[in-house]
This record gives sequence, C-alpha cells and structure tokens, in this order.
Amino acid sequence: MINQKKFNILESECSKCLKCSLSSTRNNVVFGRGNPNSNLFVIGEGPGQQEDEQGLAFVGRAGKMLDSAFLSVGIDTNKDCYISNIVKCRPPNNRKPLANEVKECMPWLNEQIELIKPKVIVLAGSTAVQSYLNIDEAISKLRGGWIVRDDIKYMPIFHPSYLLRNPSKEKGKPKWLTWQDLKKVKKEISSV
Repeated sequence: MINQKKFNILESECSKCLKCSLSSTRNNVVFGRGNPNSNLFVIGEGPGQQEDEQGLAFVGRAGKMLDSAFLSVGIDTNKDCYISNIVKCRPPNNRKPLANEVKECMPWLNEQIELIKPKVIVLAGSTAVQSYLNIDEAISKLRGGWIVRDDIKYMPIFHPSYLLRNPSKEKGKPKWLTWQDLKKVKKEISSV
C-alpha cells in the first residue's frame, strides 16, 4: 500500500515546480491519474493541450485511445494502473521534450515510481523508452519485448497517438501489435 501522505506531498511540491522553462507556459502541472496502489505504471511522453487544461494525464484523443486499448485486454486505466509522463508540463506545440526538460523533471517521475513500487511499467512511445531507460532504439524493434531492470518489467508499446494515425486493426498492423503487447501486460499483472 502506498504512503498516501508522502504521495500527496510529492504531488503538491511538483505542482509548484519552476525548474525548467516549461513551467512558464503551462496551465497545470500534470502529475498523473489512476490508482497509485496498483502494480502497473504507464509512462508517456508529456501532456498535450487537453492534459494541460485539465491537469490530468492522457485525457485527450491519445488518452481515449490508450484507455480503449487497455480496456480491450481488461485493464481499466483509472482502477488498474497509474499513468504519468516523462515531463509534467506541456511542451509548446506538443513538441518532444528537450533533454534539459527531461533531466529537470525526471526526479518527480522517479519519486512517483519509488512510492508506487510497480511490478510492471508500460512505456508508451520512443520518447518514454529513450528518456527513462536510456535506450536509443526504434520503438518498432523494442515493442512487445520485456526489458527487466531492478525487479521491474518494462513493456515498450507504440504511443497511442501513433495508433490514431494508423487505425487498421489488421493482423501485423500497429493496433493489432499493441493489443498483443497489452495481452502480455495483462497476463503479467494478473500473476503478481
């Protein structure tokens, strides 16, 4: 069980963060959403416009796609996992976070993970994989395979925004492959 007091303090401190220039253009710090007492943690790239406006992770079009993909394997993103991002503030025009922004924001994510202690972390998209695991390989090569570090199993998947641009559910296409990846995740968290 998570130490809720420590988690609330961390969220409060994060909401006041001014470490990088993203703090000057944000509406809200997007700490995360979901159940911090779950064994599954999902990491995306950064908040988009909807997330910045609402202060919640993955609530825009990509978030709806993420919810749908996870629900297709029986994972409710509000009850069965916790979702956050590499950076907690929206990069202008939804650009990829800069290296210094990632560096300044990473301690927040590390502390979230330290408090939640997930058994499985899903990395949504190449930015999440590169930034968190420091692996600079194409997501198309990494997705679907487990990466194990420090007793945590990591599953790289395509980012949901990529799935929106590639909507075919045909066998071998990104949506179908993501479904296969998430079935592995479901099986893993069901065995924990």
